[in-house]
Amino acid sequence: MNTKTDIRLRPLLFILYTLFFSMAFVACEKTEWDVYTPNGAELYGNNSIDDNNIITIAQLKSDYPNVFASTDQNRLVDKDIKIKGRVTANDIRGNIYKQFVMQDETGAIIVAVNESGMSGYLAEGQEIVMSLKDLYVGGYRMQPEIGAPYNVTSIGRMQKDVFQKHFKFTSSPIQHVQPIDFDINMDKNENCGKLVTLKNVTFSDANGTNTFAPGDGSASIVGGCVNRGITGYSTSKLVIRTSTYAKFAANKLPYDEVNKRPRVVNITGIATRYSNTWQILIRKESDIEIVN
Repeated sequence: MNTKTDIRLRPLLFILYTLFFSMAFVACEKTEWDVYTPNGAELYGNNSIDDNNIITIAQLKSDYPNVFASTDQNRLVDKDIKIKGRVTANDIRGNIYKQFVMQDETGAIIVAVNESGMSGYLAEGQEIVMSLKDLYVGGYRMQPEIGAPYNVTSIGRMQKDVFQKHFKFTSSPIQHVQPIDFDINMDKNENCGKLVTLKNVTFSDANGTNTFAPGDGSASIVGGCVNRGITGYSTSKLVIRTSTYAKFAANKLPYDEVNKRPRVVNITGIATRYSNTWQILIRKESDIEIVN
């Protein structure tokens, strides 16, 4: 090829090279996007889990009544049973740590996993199937959990690689579970762990200064959390529990600065139990709705 011909071909070669690398870049982008979709088998879950022997969460609780009713106990699941439900809470804002909550039409249960950032692939409303064989179930202060043994008799977190082998995504699209109206007298065994809404309530500690979970000593911290009371309810029966590590821990409790009174709010959260006390776990800031 002579020099004159080579110069004429250079623009065409440049265009061809540009097109080639552009197509390669797009192809790589698409591949990465496909891999990171929630249903991508490449990263998360175990698609070899079948849909046989699925029981309800209520049935699971009834199969291990003494375990879940205990203050602290665990039991190995040695039979092939599975549960299916939707994620109602994860660790997206730090108030729920290394665990998530799943719920079906009959009940709810906490799944404890030694892993952070699970909200990245377990979104609220995502439906999953969990195979329980060789996992442990237990009651932490009578709150049902799935996990691993802790201090021999109690229930704690399973390792993340174990969890990955015991769940799969279903093909069902994201569908958020609707909260039920909270009732202080509702049955704890049946409703603990469910997504609930407390309507038209006020924080008894709201004064324009107090925050959800201060770390400055202005509120009592138990287990890394602060319990806030709701006006009209004994704190031995009901508290709003917030971790000092929650992203909204430093937010002020809802207060009307103009009229100098606590704001009336609706609070949505997970109704966990600590023996006979309801502990409501707010998932994120939008769980607090200002009513008045």
